[in-house]
Amino acid sequence: MNLPTVVSRSEWESARAELLAKEKEATRARDALAAERRRMPMVAVEKAYRFEGPDGAAGLLDLFAGRRQLLVYRFFFEPGVARWPEAGCGGCSMFTDQAGELAHLHARDTSFVLVSPAPQADIRRFRERMGWEIPWFTTRDDFSADFDVPEYFGLNVFLRDGDRIFRTYFTTGRGVEALGSVWTFLDLTRSGARRRGRTRPRATRRTRRTAGGGCTTSTEIRPPDTLRQLSAKPGPAPRATPTG
Repeated sequence: MNLPTVVSRSEWESARAELLAKEKEATRARDALAAERRRMPMVAVEKAYRFEGPDGAAGLLDLFAGRRQLLVYRFFFEPGVARWPEAGCGGCSMFTDQAGELAHLHARDTSFVLVSPAPQADIRRFRERMGWEIPWFTTRDDFSADFDVPEYFGLNVFLRDGDRIFRTYFTTGRGVEALGSVWTFLDLTRSGARRRGRTRPRATRRTRRTAGGGCTTSTEIRPPDTLRQLSAKPGPAPRATPTG
């Protein structure tokens, strides 16, 4: 490891100020890119895709769980991946670990799910071992191939208008590597939910410590049951998807 040059405090602050100007420029460029992404045209999803979940058969509309927006991550978990069927792709696993608490996305009318060709029995075993609560569905048709992820990994974004579904965005490769926080996911969506305030969902707000200890940010978190109650509050139930 090559160590940086050691300088005085004033020289360090000068270098930091120069870097900060570039960082702010990059942030403004990233915000402009997100706004351009929201203005992209979208394409209607015409086929009735089928999935299998822990509760049985499901259609693409069901994956929204009544919410307006849907992020679908194609997880590389199938024959051909290392250590199949005991484990899935290491990179996909790290990405999923970074996804965090879904209540924050749900509070902004956005659902997030995983899909893979793997049978539900293998998904259930691996999901429980990893401690994930993200809904994970088995693909039963050409869904992944039709949306540019016939194998490996990628993330598609969909928007629901009533029973009509539209594809609005897709990324893979290093585009996926940059994702992980709630805000990076919301920047891929159309509703502008990211811009409508930065407050936490009520059930996930943390209490700021006012005295004692060296930490002044947050320590007390609402009980997990409260988070699960928030996550379990979908919008209006979608209609059943045709099976033909």
